[in-house]
Amino acid sequence: MKEFILKQDQLNIVCENIPKNIVLLLQGDLASGKTTLVKNIVSYFGLKDEVSSPTFSIMQEYKKDDFSIFHYDIYQDGIDGILKNGLFENLFIKALHIVEWGDEKLKNYLDKYKINNMIIKITNLNDKRKYEIYE
Repeated sequence: MKEFILKQDQLNIVCENIPKNIVLLLQGDLASGKTTLVKNIVSYFGLKDEVSSPTFSIMQEYKKDDFSIFHYDIYQDGIDGILKNGLFENLFIKALHIVEWGDEKLKNYLDKYKINNMIIKITNLNDKRKYEIYE
């Protein structure tokens, strides 16, 4: 486990620890900074897309050349929403998949199918955030 306590303008430190081909599960309370981190990750990897939380569409794709970032928000339905909408198969695509509200149930599915994944837990500390990275 790696732990960082950072201000928003220091998020590249977290981004440096994220591989290009993994399912990244973001965990944290409402307004903890999950979507802010996604915006920074997309920018860090050189994509110019406008990032917003896909709460109602469940998934958005950001793409540059042969590299894609898939951004999921499963707050509404959890893993059941991914399964119900046929999106679980996307997680086998070689890309960076970022799942806001990714929980242990989803992690268990990923482990079962040997899909490489990691967790970042975000905790709000007033003007900073604590980022715990579990690989």
